[in-house]
Amino acid sequence: MVTVVTDVGRTPRAEQVGATRLHILATAERLFAEQGLYAVSNRQISAAAGQGNNAAVGYHFGTKADLVRAIARRHVERIEPLRRELVTAAEGSADVRDWVDCLVRPFTTHLASLGDPTWFARFGAQAMTDPAFRAIMVDEALATPSLRDVLDGLDRCLPDLPADVRAERGDMIRDLVVHVCAERERAVAENAVVARSTWDEAAGGLVDAITGLLLAPISRRA
Repeated sequence: MVTVVTDVGRTPRAEQVGATRLHILATAERLFAEQGLYAVSNRQISAAAGQGNNAAVGYHFGTKADLVRAIARRHVERIEPLRRELVTAAEGSADVRDWVDCLVRPFTTHLASLGDPTWFARFGAQAMTDPAFRAIMVDEALATPSLRDVLDGLDRCLPDLPADVRAERGDMIRDLVVHVCAERERAVAENAVVARSTWDEAAGGLVDAITGLLLAPISRRA
């Protein structure tokens, strides 16, 4: 018996498994974004993805934490080349705004590329509310070389910012990007009015705010 092989060297069975995994990921991302991670079970995801086997999610991905990681990694891998391009252009810059651009715009550009509606920003906001899932999201993001380069670039631009203030403002920035993008994504999905009509314009507002936050004076301490 001769096995039929596709033009990319994969058997039809492998192609089918790959398509099933992608469909489960997309379904889980949407349900998590709309309902929250704890409100949705693997069984519900399997059913919503049209899988006859209620254990399909577990079979393909393992635990819910594994599934969350797979969703995050799928997007992070597509964001990485966008950020790498901006980092290369910003190399050697001492302008905080250049590095904030590298931080924000790859994420919003990726969201814009997904079309409407999207769910990844809201999925991220849901995941970041739980310490365990937040750790997964942060680990996946920091595993990309370009993001580490951005953080190094910001550090070089802000040598006088105390470490504790730097960490505090880093947390603020993370929450600002996550929740502003999630709220805009939700508004677009609901056909509500948005303050900025495109993701590029939304990125501009975030870059303005984050640059100001990083350069803000530090209150005198007791």
